[in-house]
Amino acid sequence: RTGLWQRHDVLASPAGVAGQRRLGAAAFGSAQAPARTRPDRLEPSQCRRCNGGQPPGGEQTGPNPTDRGKLGSKRHLVVDRRGVPLALMVTGANRHDSVVFEVLVDAIPSVPGLDGRPRCRPDKLHADKGYDFARCRRHLRKRGMTPRIARRGIEKNDRLGKHRWVVERTHAWLAGFGKLRIRFERSLQTHLALLTLACAVICGRFVDRFC
Repeated sequence: RTGLWQRHDVLASPAGVAGQRRLGAAAFGSAQAPARTRPDRLEPSQCRRCNGGQPPGGEQTGPNPTDRGKLGSKRHLVVDRRGVPLALMVTGANRHDSVVFEVLVDAIPSVPGLDGRPRCRPDKLHADKGYDFARCRRHLRKRGMTPRIARRGIEKNDRLGKHRWVVERTHAWLAGFGKLRIRFERSLQTHLALLTLACAVICGRFVDRFC
């Protein structure tokens, strides 16, 4: 019986179940079992990663209103029409999408083309209703970009479908990296370094595709 329970512990560990079960001594062949205050049962493991527990928090985290208030971060992305990430920022999960709009747009780098001078800005920028503010449109026009931002109460987000799915796909690519699916790094610099590395991998995939 002892060997059987040892094997059970080996199987229970990766399943997220603790090996220390509340079992009476009679289960191990004892002649007399003590009184038990509650039925024998398997106790859940305290391993946070096994149970998909809350991340530990850290810089630029906040309660996620869409995930029962768990601490988390929000990624803000600017991508081109193919989904290649151009600029990236991180804020707490409870921050509004538009709080870093100007800084994110200003972070768009110069992109060399096939000929001529490197392009310093795109011709236009598509965004959903979360960025429907006069200051966002004003900043784009100041930078020489045409705003294509859906208006609340007037336009439907469906019209942005052919543009919006591109950035959503890039978010899915980033989430495909296991280290980035849930943020466990308390240091913002470490988390940004991992995100930057993932963006470099995504860019590398496009380079391989066209070479």
